Amino acid sequence: MQLDSAVVLAAGEGTRLRPLTKHRPKPLLPAANRPILAYVLDALIDAGIDDLHLVVGYQRDRVQDHVGPTYRGRTVTYHVQEKQLGTGHAVLQARDAIDADFLVVNGDEVVTAAMVEAVMDAHSRTDAATLGIVESDRAAEYGAVRLDGDRIVELVERPQDDTYRLLNAGIYACGPSLLADIESTERRAGELHLTDAIADQIRGGNAVRGVRIEGLWSTATYPWDLLTVARDLLAIGHVDEPERSRGVYVDETASVHDDATLRPPVVVGPDAVIGPGAVVGPDTALGRNTTVDAGAVVEGSVLDIDSRVGSNATVVDAVTGQGVTVGPGATVPGGDADVRVGTTIHENRRLGCVAADRAEIGGGATVAPGTLIGPDASVGTGAHASDIVPGSTEVRR
Repeated sequence: MQLDSAVVLAAGEGTRLRPLTKHRPKPLLPAANRPILAYVLDALIDAGIDDLHLVVGYQRDRVQDHVGPTYRGRTVTYHVQEKQLGTGHAVLQARDAIDADFLVVNGDEVVTAAMVEAVMDAHSRTDAATLGIVESDRAAEYGAVRLDGDRIVELVERPQDDTYRLLNAGIYACGPSLLADIESTERRAGELHLTDAIADQIRGGNAVRGVRIEGLWSTATYPWDLLTVARDLLAIGHVDEPERSRGVYVDETASVHDDATLRPPVVVGPDAVIGPGAVVGPDTALGRNTTVDAGAVVEGSVLDIDSRVGSNATVVDAVTGQGVTVGPGATVPGGDADVRVGTTIHENRRLGCVAADRAEIGGGATVAPGTLIGPDASVGTGAHASDIVPGSTEVRR
């Protein structure tokens, strides 16, 4: 059935993506060279949704400033979740604006219009809810599902059991009565979860349908996942920029020197500048107003808006925030590394470095694989950085 309204959950912080989320929420992190949230909103509108509701919380002003009061001509209504008390609690913030069946979509996972349409087509007024289901070897890391025909008989949150192959894709069609059921759902650790409310429906014998959907589903839990998201998008050409040659996507306002080399797949965003002798790609996304100076090499990386790579620098397997500077001759070698996120060491992750908003890597500096550089931090000229460089600190030679 065709639905008119969608509630987009965009209130989360994404603590495991620090330091990139220090000053902005996870939905605004780059999927290739656009925010994740932009893909979600485009998918909804392309699927025929006209009534958009965004639940915002962490750094909500940044979301509202980025999206604005309208998106592609559709009015956007904002609902504030003051405290992060779970996805069910987030949905309830929009309850006064919903009086018919509606969609709920995670704002921090890349989805397509075809996936949204498949969920709507499968949903009927007799269903308490309909969920999009993706087959994936990562089901154990997220929310797993067990089906009996087209009925969901079990939802398991992060089962850590590789026997589960079906993953909850975070696209829900919901009947309006589910809002009241969410309110009566038992909280876990003080939080109210949408999936718990749906699990209660299953146990109560109500119809909860699961529809297998195909197409790109990609999400980022850790910083290195943003590299995977970019590779996924580039592999299928799911970017806005026109294709200049096979696998090479360049915005019309970008400036690419005749002596520069673009190795596919690669996307170059608006107003980007690539100098002579520079080599960019493969599996690389350059955001708006990025600069890669003469002789520099950027490979397997995601550079967010206003970032600059100096002449003869080398940047491999890196993710930058906004306004990051890599000085002339600096080296970020890339490759597999052990990465410390909080108190956990993640072994053998493909990550050159993460440099958060406005970080600076000085000329001739080197950065060890797996290094996390916080916002406004700097690695001085000729210095070497490794492990974690806290925000607003300096590494000196």
